[in-house]
Amino acid sequence: MGIYSEAMEEITWYTGLSPAAFFTIAALTVVVYKTVTSMFVSPEDFNKPPVAMSFNDNDSQSTHLLSNYLGGPSPTTTDPNQHLGDMTEQELRRYDGSDPDKPLLIAIKGQIYDVSSSRMFYGRGGPYAMFAGREASRALALLSFKPQDINGNLEDLGPEELQILEDWEFKFIEKYPKVGQLLVPDQQTQPAAADKEDQNHGSENLHE
Repeated sequence: MGIYSEAMEEITWYTGLSPAAFFTIAALTVVVYKTVTSMFVSPEDFNKPPVAMSFNDNDSQSTHLLSNYLGGPSPTTTDPNQHLGDMTEQELRRYDGSDPDKPLLIAIKGQIYDVSSSRMFYGRGGPYAMFAGREASRALALLSFKPQDINGNLEDLGPEELQILEDWEFKFIEKYPKVGQLLVPDQQTQPAAADKEDQNHGSENLHE
């Protein structure tokens, strides 16, 4: 009892709060922290509850249900070695989950990732569905769900926001296959300009 009483007195001395108030605030802090972090870290990263489901190897439907429950690869997940190719932001929007036969894609810092294995989070109706088919770097850096922040503009972000974005990028690199690169406007016009230059060069040769 002596140690307990001494500890309570120390809490009151250092915080100015009664022990009951101190522990109440501490408990609320933990609850708030868990709530906030669960908004940005998918539940699949936490310990999963035991699955009480029986099925045999020939029961493909049960296997598919279990795969979805555990956040495993869905039938539309691309092969890790598959390269869908570089694409524009407009082309990327075709992979927003509206077509269940297409993979779910998200771009971070210009790199395109296939997140089909987490369709329950990024697919239609999921908590992060607004990021699918979009360049989401700014929104992830700001931990924002605002539509105006879902883009690749990083110009006015500070070191803390860029560090958050880097953490997200490492998570995507580790978890999802990279299937292409987002084309910026200059890159979109370069091939056409090169073709035109080749055509002009060929015409000059013909005149000669």
